[in-house]
Amino acid sequence: MKTLIVVVFAVAAALWLLNTSLLVTPPSDTAKILAHRGIHQVFQQEGVENDTCTAQRIEPPRHAYLENTIASMQAAMDSGAEVVELDIHLTPDRQFAVFHDWTLDCRTDGKGVTEQTPMTTLKTLDIGYGYTADGGKTFPFRGRAQGQMPTLTEVFTALPHGRFLINFKSDRREEGATLAVLLRAHPEWRKSVFGVYGGSAPTQETLRLVPGLRGYDRQSTLACLGRYVAYGWTSIVPEACHNTLVVVPANYAPFLWGWPDRFAARMKDAGSEVILLGRYGGGDFTSGIDSADDLTLVPKNFAGYVWTNRAETISPLLGKRMAATNSQANRE
Repeated sequence: MKTLIVVVFAVAAALWLLNTSLLVTPPSDTAKILAHRGIHQVFQQEGVENDTCTAQRIEPPRHAYLENTIASMQAAMDSGAEVVELDIHLTPDRQFAVFHDWTLDCRTDGKGVTEQTPMTTLKTLDIGYGYTADGGKTFPFRGRAQGQMPTLTEVFTALPHGRFLINFKSDRREEGATLAVLLRAHPEWRKSVFGVYGGSAPTQETLRLVPGLRGYDRQSTLACLGRYVAYGWTSIVPEACHNTLVVVPANYAPFLWGWPDRFAARMKDAGSEVILLGRYGGGDFTSGIDSADDLTLVPKNFAGYVWTNRAETISPLLGKRMAATNSQANRE
């Protein structure tokens, strides 16, 4: 019995020593904001399904920005976002339309499938047409966003100092190949692409064709996190977690070996960046750190990217918290 106790104690001590953050030098960098869809009109996420028209359930507007527009991306960067997430569709005239929805019927005055509609037609649409916060009594953005759906080329040109996480909305491999061709033709835009994600086929095709680019899809994320949970306690980082973007739901983060500082150090040594999401509840990986309450889920020394739907709120709150932490450290 005594031998068993000693063995258990030794194993527990070894696990602690291998995975405690107390023995790791805290990162010198600070947390960075990743603005999902730029600054945009937010909505209640309870009960949202794939076919829910979220433009019809927005909260009362507090600003005039619409998602995936150049103005919303600029506003996100002005608020402190280091990376802006955007959504793309490859149209029949070989342009990348920057727009979230698979179809046009919810947000715009158009009809049909986004990727099946020429960019010349998409440019005529009012992308604020369908937004309402009161069940259709009023439409506060109708008539104010005619022709504001940008192409990816226009985004890169208008915001040359921006960095973007590109979401492939389809699973067409040709989207990845076309993006790779675009970046090859304009090497100056390569630095603008922080990473890619979304549909597995275009994501993996882009990563194959663009050396050094990071990205992820659902399968690669589950492979990375699942294998790390299985044997990350050994300090071995699975190959699936190397040279990639590691997205971590905040409510699962405490179950990762060495979270936060030891985990972050391992991912950095593996050439990867960590993106902290909001709580994962079984839907897609897009819930964000969107309130002061959510901000408590971000570790004090976290130096990765904080995914948020409210960059205009979270960026200043995060700044104040970091300033308070630095002030306390200076006093000590």
